[in-house]
Amino acid sequence: MRRINDAVAQSGTTLDQWIPLTSVEQMAKTDYDVLIVGSGAGGGAALWRLCEQWGQSGKKIGMIEAGDLLLPTHSFNVPTLNEQRVIEYWERIADYAGDRWPDFQKAKIVRGLGGRTLIWYGLSPRFDPTAFRTWPITYKDLVPYYTIAEKIMNVTNLYTKGSALQEMLIERLLMGGFPETTDVPLATDLAGTKYGQVHSNVYFSSIDFLAYALNIRKFDLSVNTRAVQILTEQGKATGVKVMTADKQTYTLTAKTIIVSASTWETPRLLLNSNIPGEAIGKYLALHPMFIATGTVNRDLFPEVFGVALLFLPGSVERNYQLQIFNDYYYDYTEKPLLKKEPMEMHGYGIVEPRADNYVSLDPNQRDAYGVPLLNVHFSYSDKDQALHREMHDSIIEYASAAGLSLDSPPQLTPPGNDNHEAGTCRMGDNPATSVTNRFGQVHGIAGLYIADNSILNLTSPANPTLTTVALAIRTADHIVAQMK
Repeated sequence: MRRINDAVAQSGTTLDQWIPLTSVEQMAKTDYDVLIVGSGAGGGAALWRLCEQWGQSGKKIGMIEAGDLLLPTHSFNVPTLNEQRVIEYWERIADYAGDRWPDFQKAKIVRGLGGRTLIWYGLSPRFDPTAFRTWPITYKDLVPYYTIAEKIMNVTNLYTKGSALQEMLIERLLMGGFPETTDVPLATDLAGTKYGQVHSNVYFSSIDFLAYALNIRKFDLSVNTRAVQILTEQGKATGVKVMTADKQTYTLTAKTIIVSASTWETPRLLLNSNIPGEAIGKYLALHPMFIATGTVNRDLFPEVFGVALLFLPGSVERNYQLQIFNDYYYDYTEKPLLKKEPMEMHGYGIVEPRADNYVSLDPNQRDAYGVPLLNVHFSYSDKDQALHREMHDSIIEYASAAGLSLDSPPQLTPPGNDNHEAGTCRMGDNPATSVTNRFGQVHGIAGLYIADNSILNLTSPANPTLTTVALAIRTADHIVAQMK
């Protein structure tokens, strides 16, 4: 046992918690081949893919996370957390940055291992092929990576299979003028126990990426380690200046850096590091979100009711998607049998890409680490507002076709309520209007990549998580190819 303890001490890695950690002091002594900043969907996907591709090659991979260890799995996998308790937990751990940003009132930042994947709802549709018409890559370029992402995330459309409610609502909508309505793909492992292999981690989070990576090879991970500046030399990234919770400063060196800190924190880090690029922070986008509640007549369905989670995808003719669901698909608490079953509808649209929607560093306020706070500037254009009116009317029409009685007209929620903000470091061929190239590398800075929602051109109303993961895997493959 003493030999084991000595080996752990010498490596700088501890198992005081549920995942091996490396002290930042030890990380400062290592020259990494790749250092990843942030552990959410993009950072976790990049880490897993690099570990898978490099195996036991001896390449050194590190990851830092600004927050602490929170949960070792998705919150819906924790039996003591129903949806209401998850929301309460979210409210406790999140930084409600929107309280400081009048233009983006519902913005949230989650600092912690796994980021917001600990509390997302798992909806994992692809972007429609037509959504890529303004991207520097095509849908075909991303298809292999969508396929890899869907496999590793256990994406399936079988969650509602056999549900009478789901099947009857879809049939109503098919006959009611909405033939594209279909099941929502979810990142959920539905496999049963077989051959002694237990599948109990149903909802996917970035913790799964870290677990898959850890079971392939060693990597270094430090939490409560805030990146405050990206270091460059002669047009090449060389490292990251970090600070610990007790405000100790260290320099971590790396040949390649992947920033996956979020739509808010990634441009903030780049701007504070004086990374050149006139588009950094610009083209902030979201999914304008409508909510409507209503009911369906329970008497018109079989006794075995089931769950509903269906959607009308966006398309080239329709710049929004619509969803209908009841809350049984994520909440396992017992509920009374009601004559009128409560249902909910969501509508998600896209916004016109405008440089006038942007984030910038606050010249007067800094956080506890000395990094300027962000200011956010966002508004809807006339084109956006016209789409809002179309979405409002379509939700009413969609509800009627499904046989839902709405309690009140659909309401547009404040910016940030969708949790899909993106675009502040978007991908493109033109450095004047984009921050990275088609592989996620920051224009003009060798060895500096971005892999999170900030890279997206949010040209689809679909949940962006699957696309962010697919792009991160593609970026990791590009890095591996460049280092051969």
